[in-house]
Amino acid sequence: METGIYIRVSTEEQVQEGFSIRGQEEKLRDYVRIKDWSLFNLYIDEGISGKNIKDRPAVNRLIEDVRAGRVKNVLVYKIDRLTRSTADLVFLVELFNKYNCAFNSLMESIDTQTPSGRMFIKIIGIFAEFERENIIERVTMGRDRKVKEGYSLCSSHASYGYDREPGKKIQTINEEEAKIVREIFDKFVNQNMSLNSIVRLLNLRKIPSKEGNLWDRKNLKNVLTNASYVGKVRHFIDDEERYVELEGLHEPIISEELFEQAARLAEKNKATSSTKKPVEHNYYLGFLYCTKCGGKLSTHNRKTKLKDGSFKYHCSYRCQNNVLNGGCGMCGDINHKKVETAFLAYIDRIADLSVTNEVELESPDTVHQKSDELIQRYTHKLQNLEKRHREIMDSYCDGGIDFESYRHMKNKLDSDKELIHAELAKLENENNSEETINHTDIITNIHENWELLTNREKRQFLLRFVKRVRGENVN
Repeated sequence: METGIYIRVSTEEQVQEGFSIRGQEEKLRDYVRIKDWSLFNLYIDEGISGKNIKDRPAVNRLIEDVRAGRVKNVLVYKIDRLTRSTADLVFLVELFNKYNCAFNSLMESIDTQTPSGRMFIKIIGIFAEFERENIIERVTMGRDRKVKEGYSLCSSHASYGYDREPGKKIQTINEEEAKIVREIFDKFVNQNMSLNSIVRLLNLRKIPSKEGNLWDRKNLKNVLTNASYVGKVRHFIDDEERYVELEGLHEPIISEELFEQAARLAEKNKATSSTKKPVEHNYYLGFLYCTKCGGKLSTHNRKTKLKDGSFKYHCSYRCQNNVLNGGCGMCGDINHKKVETAFLAYIDRIADLSVTNEVELESPDTVHQKSDELIQRYTHKLQNLEKRHREIMDSYCDGGIDFESYRHMKNKLDSDKELIHAELAKLENENNSEETINHTDIITNIHENWELLTNREKRQFLLRFVKRVRGENVN
């Protein structure tokens, strides 16, 4: 059995107690011969205290050899030669067990190949478990107290938009990241951008996540659901039953109103999802429910080709239970136009429809300045995409890539350019517009403004302000 002999003695011990490196080595070598073991190596820390492991080169080399499987048995003169720390002893014994390495102490007659030696290991294991439970309890109590006092845990790192300096208890706002946080919420809540579109936009602008990686739907959802941005601290994030939010000591980045709007919109998107995704012409899909059985209404679409080559869509809604089971009894389909008429008639009857939340607007100069900066960044990105397009075209012409590869890369570039062009057009329209449409006016006078909205904007209104529409056939 490949044996590693570990020897340690401090300067004070040599003087006061008569320990010597050579005396230990001689006895341990004799013991190896008596047991008919094979000596792999000697590990000697001379003149070093046994209070910890990290400052002893020889014991660390021993640990590396155990992990590598080169040492299958560790022999020491006394346990306190290996370590004087109970925690380090527990760590080492567990390490030896993990890598099937035996442990022997000459003076204590500990041999893990004997019943008494194995009992010793079990006792050490009991102490180890006890110590682990104490540590967990202390850590848990400390974390609970920290959250109750208003401090963010920041277990691995602070949330995107915040930093926490070493030794500081309160996280502080990272202004560059905070701008992106506000932009994400604005695009999701006010501009009706999808998660995928926001992710693509962030990655196109080469804005890294907190970990320095590309953005994806998961970390974007984490931003939109992170209560840290309204000044809260969170605990038990991965445990729905124990999850809590408490008032924090750090500064918020966005208003509670905006955060709640994002939460409602995300829930609405989730609740109104269906097997058929809503498209431009069937924006009521997901909101319509049958009054007979309470089931969701699905959509049925057909299109006719017009003389000019364009298509006219005919959309209607029907009860899923009636279609699938035949037991609902709902008569026929509901035409989209009739749903529209009934919906607007209902809106028209609500005399006191108004927006109760006041919105604090930035000054026009500030808005224009921020818009101009964003336009410059988008324009620069567009120039880079055009340059990349020319490069792949040259590569295709020179035979560096085949046509399929060229087409795939070109389609991706065209898609990215289309997204940026849309953002640029939106920003330029905002800059050139002398009067910005107020959301309050649209909602207060929704019947008058409904026809001015695009189908996408109509669905955005439904997502934000309508829970469900109940109805059967509309005559």
